[in-house]
Amino acid sequence: MKKITLLFLLVFSQTIFSFSKITETEKLAATCKVWGFLKYYHPKVANGQVNWDEQLFIVLPKIEIASTKEEYSEVIEKWIDELGEVPASKPLADDPKRDYFNKNLNLEWTQKNKLFTKSLANKLKFINDNRFQGVNYYVNRDGKQGVPLQFTNELEYPEFQWTDKNLRILAFFRFWNYVEYFFPYKYVMDQNWDEALAEIIPQIANPKSEKEFLLAMREISIKLNDSHAATTNMEMLKYLGGEKYPAFSTKLVDNKSVITSLANDSLAKIDDLKIGDVITKLDGVSIKEKVDDFSKYMQGSNEAVVAGNANFVMFTGNNDEFEIEFIRDNVTSVKKVHRYSNEKIKRAPSKNPTKKWEILDNNIGVVRMNKVPKEDIARMMEELKNTQSIIFDVRVRPAYTDFLVSDYLNSEPKPILRLLYQDLSYPGRYYFNNEMQECGKINADYYKGKVIVLVNSGTFSFGEQTAMSLQTAPNATVIGTQTSGADGPNYFFKIIKGFDSSFTSSGVFYPNKKETQRIGIVPNITVKPTLLAVQQGKDEVFERALLFAKTGK
Repeated sequence: MKKITLLFLLVFSQTIFSFSKITETEKLAATCKVWGFLKYYHPKVANGQVNWDEQLFIVLPKIEIASTKEEYSEVIEKWIDELGEVPASKPLADDPKRDYFNKNLNLEWTQKNKLFTKSLANKLKFINDNRFQGVNYYVNRDGKQGVPLQFTNELEYPEFQWTDKNLRILAFFRFWNYVEYFFPYKYVMDQNWDEALAEIIPQIANPKSEKEFLLAMREISIKLNDSHAATTNMEMLKYLGGEKYPAFSTKLVDNKSVITSLANDSLAKIDDLKIGDVITKLDGVSIKEKVDDFSKYMQGSNEAVVAGNANFVMFTGNNDEFEIEFIRDNVTSVKKVHRYSNEKIKRAPSKNPTKKWEILDNNIGVVRMNKVPKEDIARMMEELKNTQSIIFDVRVRPAYTDFLVSDYLNSEPKPILRLLYQDLSYPGRYYFNNEMQECGKINADYYKGKVIVLVNSGTFSFGEQTAMSLQTAPNATVIGTQTSGADGPNYFFKIIKGFDSSFTSSGVFYPNKKETQRIGIVPNITVKPTLLAVQQGKDEVFERALLFAKTGK
C-alpha cells in the first residue's frame, strides 16, 4: 500500500511540475528568441514574404493567455506551422578557405528551453538544419553606407508612442536580436545576453513610467560594454543629464573632478571658477557616488571610458544652478554654480594654439595626429626624417590619413589587423577576412629613429587603428593609459521612430588574432595622471615621452 501511495505521489508531483505556471517574463524572453531566430532562419520570413512585425502582434495576445509549458509550445508550434512547410534543403557547405569564428553562435536554447516541448524543439532544429540561404530581407553586408553591416526593410512606425505595449516589445525584440546575431563582440560582454534579456523585459513590458521604459532601452544597449554602443532618444536625455551645461570642463582623477578648462573668462568670473579647482561633491553627493550612479547608463568598453563619460554627463542638467563642494588652495568650500544652454556658452579660442608638427630641443619631433591632413603627410615626414625620435600624439581622434605615415616608418608592408565579418548564411557565425589590412611599403630609406605613440581613453576607434599602424614601426613604443577598446567600424541604425542606436559592427583583431575590443591598445609604458599634475596643467604622458625620447628609458 505504501509503495502504491508513493508511486501516486511521485506521478502527481511530476504532473503538477509539468503543468506548473510560467511567468510573463519567461514567455516574453522565449518569444523574443524564437521571433528573432525565425526572422533570420525561416525561409518565408527571412526572404520577406511575411510581415514579421505584424505576426508578432498577432501572437503576443495568444502567448499572454498561455499558462503552462504545453500551452505556450502549442501556440508557438501553430504559429510556425501557419508559415507553411519548410522545404528540406542542404545548407551551403562551409568554405574550406574561410577562417570561421563560432564564439557567438549558440543555438542550444532551441533544444533546452524550459518552455519548449520536445515537439517544438524538434521543429526549431529542423528549421536550423534547413535554414534560409538566400539574401536576407532584413540584413545585408553590402557596405554601401560606409560600414559592412546593414539592417534593412524595418518599418519605422512614425506613430510610435511609449504607451503602446506592442511597439515597446517590438523595439526591444529588434534590438536584442540585432545583438544576438550580428554584434561581433557578444562573447566578451560582462553579462550573459540571455540574462540581460530576462532582466530588462519587465521594464519594457510593464514600465511604471515613460522614464523607466526609456532608461531600460538605454540600459540594454549599455550592456554591450562597447564604447560605440548606446541607444538615444530626445526624451531620454532629460533623465540622463539635461540640456544645459556648465561653463567648464573637468577630468576625473582619483574619484575627483578637476577643472581643466573654462569656456571663457566672463562666465568663469560669474561663479569664481579656476582651472585646478578640485570638485569633491556634486549636489551633496560624492563624485565617486555620482560616477557610479551614472555608469549604468554610460557606454564604454572599459571602466575608464565609462567613468569619463559619466564625469561629463553628471554635470549637465535641466536646472540653471547646481551645488559643488570643491578644494582650492587646500581650503574646502561649497557654492552654487550655473548651467547654460549650449548657445549661450561662447567658447573662447585657445590662447596657445598648437602646431600640426614641430621639432623640439634634442632633435625630437612631435606630431599631433588630429591636426594633420592626408595631403600634409609627405611634407611633414620630409621635415622630420632626420630627428632622433618622433612623438605621435593619438590621444585626440586623428585625421583620416589612411595609415600613410607608416609608409615612412617601415622598410616593407606590414600587417596591421584582421577584420571579423558576419556570416549571413549562418546568422550568429562570423569569419575572418582572408586578406589582412596592411600598412607601409617597400622603402629602404625608412625612418630609423624612435617612434613614440601617445594614447589614453580618448584614443578611440579609428584612433586605435592608427595606433596599431604606428606600432608596426621597428622601433615603436606606446606610452599612456588604456585606450577606448572599440576598434571596429561604428554602425548607426534606427530601432524604431525616435530611438537611434549603434554598435561596433565588425571585429578588429591584431594579425595574430589578439583582441582589441575592451582591451584597447596596451601601452608599453603606463603613465596614469596624478591629481597634482592635472591641477598644475602638466601633461605627464608627454613629459614621460620626452624622457624616453632622450634616454630610451
